[in-house]
Amino acid sequence: MIEPWLERAAPDRVAIEAPDGRLTYAELSAAAHDAASGLDGRVELDATPGLDFVVRLHACLLAGARAVPIDPRLSDHERAALGDAPGDLVVHTSGTTGTPQPVGLTSDDIETNARGVATALGLSDDERWLCPLPLSHVGGLMVVLRSAVYGTTAVLGPPDTPDVTLISLVPTQLARLLDAGAQPPSRAVLLGGAAADPTLLTRARDAGWPVAPSYGLTQTCSAATIGEIGDTETSGRPIAGVRLTIAADQEIVVGTVRTGDLGRLDEHGRLIVLGRKTDTIVTGGENVAPAEVEAVLRAHPAVADAGVFARPHAEWGEAVTARVVLRPGAAATGEELRAFAAERLARFKVPKAVELADELPRTESGKLLRRELA
Repeated sequence: MIEPWLERAAPDRVAIEAPDGRLTYAELSAAAHDAASGLDGRVELDATPGLDFVVRLHACLLAGARAVPIDPRLSDHERAALGDAPGDLVVHTSGTTGTPQPVGLTSDDIETNARGVATALGLSDDERWLCPLPLSHVGGLMVVLRSAVYGTTAVLGPPDTPDVTLISLVPTQLARLLDAGAQPPSRAVLLGGAAADPTLLTRARDAGWPVAPSYGLTQTCSAATIGEIGDTETSGRPIAGVRLTIAADQEIVVGTVRTGDLGRLDEHGRLIVLGRKTDTIVTGGENVAPAEVEAVLRAHPAVADAGVFARPHAEWGEAVTARVVLRPGAAATGEELRAFAAERLARFKVPKAVELADELPRTESGKLLRRELA
């Protein structure tokens, strides 16, 4: 039951601000109770950002119905293919490695995550947390739910919305805000959804943006680890309530969930994510992590984005191949970028080819659709 979250907050405090208005906690609680009547079983919710979604989400949780946020951009065919799972809330994975999978979360899961994140970020009771992420994905949804647990204000709007203390962003959004010279929030940016390379994190730190990199997954209600503000090398330590280990093959394991990601812990227990296990390129018998090559290419001053993938090769088995997007007004050839990489990487990791593109295929949450590159 989510009712205690709404009712233990200050009644006159703003609970939600959205493009179509705002509601105090007293108003949200009353609206959710009214909407809860008759709700039962699985209830699909149109996840268009707005007051109606937030009211119906809380109504489902009040009624004990299973809330299933649905991306409004999906076709009828895609909606019909979405699976179900037990829990108070069903959130689907991003589908970067195939069909989106349903994950059932409980109200206890949500509260545990919220408390762990609050401790890691040092939050107070006057936070205004901005969500410019899809509400059908766990990263966006948890802004609304964590704010309810804290009794603070959730703000739905674009990434450059002013007068907020916190923002949840993916690396693509952060890069665009830096390019635009936008003003940072007063407390922190919780950066997640996709791996952020050190070049972007360093650029943000130097521009005065208080970025806390994180690592998470749908099964952990988004953030499982959070780094200190200004950390440019790691995704931080596990938050309270999360047990994270590294398997013998370097796969990251959160609780009992094998994530499919590769990583290691540094001497301070901070997580360094190396990339997807299934993304590993085997070229001439050597293993190459695409994320490492991408980070090097993004360090070139002319490169805005980079994606690395395997291309079948008669001699090498798989050839390391890169596709890059140049910054507006910048110029660089594929050979120049290969030479740049060769100065910083072992020879077998250097892309055999670097191709230029206008953009790379990414999900709304910023994850690279690597299979589409190939």
